[in-house]
Amino acid sequence: MSRATPDFDPASVDVDAFHADIRALRAEIDASVGEDDLRHLRRIETWGRVATVLGLAASWIAPNPLSAVGMGLGRSTRWLLMHHVGHRGYDRVPGAPVERTSKGFAKGNRRFVDWLDWILPDAWVFEHNVLHHSHTGEDADPDLLERNAEGSLRAPHRPLALRYFQLALLAITWRASYYSPETLASLRRKRRPDGPLTREEWREVLLSGFAPYFAWNFVLLPALFLPLGAWASFSVLCNSLLAEIITNVHTFLVVGPNHTGEDLYRFDSKPENKGERYLQQVIGSANYRTGGDLNDYLHLWLNYQIEHHIFPDLSMLQYQRIQPQVRALCEKHGVPYVQESVWTRVRKMVDVIVGKSSMRRLVRRESAAPAAPGSLPDVA
Repeated sequence: MSRATPDFDPASVDVDAFHADIRALRAEIDASVGEDDLRHLRRIETWGRVATVLGLAASWIAPNPLSAVGMGLGRSTRWLLMHHVGHRGYDRVPGAPVERTSKGFAKGNRRFVDWLDWILPDAWVFEHNVLHHSHTGEDADPDLLERNAEGSLRAPHRPLALRYFQLALLAITWRASYYSPETLASLRRKRRPDGPLTREEWREVLLSGFAPYFAWNFVLLPALFLPLGAWASFSVLCNSLLAEIITNVHTFLVVGPNHTGEDLYRFDSKPENKGERYLQQVIGSANYRTGGDLNDYLHLWLNYQIEHHIFPDLSMLQYQRIQPQVRALCEKHGVPYVQESVWTRVRKMVDVIVGKSSMRRLVRRESAAPAAPGSLPDVA
């Protein structure tokens, strides 16, 4: 597995040549898009539906881990689909129906079919696709965990045990406690929010975000099993609650470490050109183990984070195909390609969040003399 090296000098990279190779690779990708991409999407979606059905099938018997895992994995799969379809990954795929493109997926009433979550789809698209991908690792990135943890989880005056406990609570609730209000605030204010939600914003979170999801998963779904008896309904409720914890932990463990660790960079300024932008996307991101549909499915395809941040609008199948080429391209240009197991990355994320370590900083040097073309700032 590749790791960032302490002696890496970003200024040594010819970002113009790096950009040219990325553009050439993109041309190859566009020429290879075909019906296989859509068949692959349908297969992965089927896996999620099967997991949900199997989970529900035994959920009425008694609270049990198998039902909870199946239902939880089904919910995580909807997140996976929203991520890649919402990123326009299938907009250019021949034969893709409109409901499997960014123009139709989870739009309007299709939210209740495609991606019923605590989070409003339009809010997530703006916060994630626009703000996060446009400002990865910068102060304008709403998902910069090191910055978000300052003053709370990274506060040195708080006992370390308390910081770990707070992080655990966040992990089991984060889609509702953090991501839903964060994404809506970003959408309504068209930037990262600079304070707590207003009363009107909280009302929208509760009524439009929380209420439909809560009503279906924790009221209506258990009620459907009442004809089998009160115990059956209670068992479904317990399994649904356990599934919610599993989905939260699952998504948190594969989402959070993508851009957090002592070997990854955060940036004090915006890139000056496209070459620098691509370089920052790579050195501010990390992959997990890649390859094979089952492995990638369990990682929710977030194990291709470097490729995803270079090319956000690819299908899941295309990420599998290009990963070796992207890694080789980074090695050619001397760009660190960070790839480790998800468990190693989780440990590094936790260390940053609780203040035991810090991310590397890329600081632009102030100077009266103009910088050489394609040069990058010093590392702090």
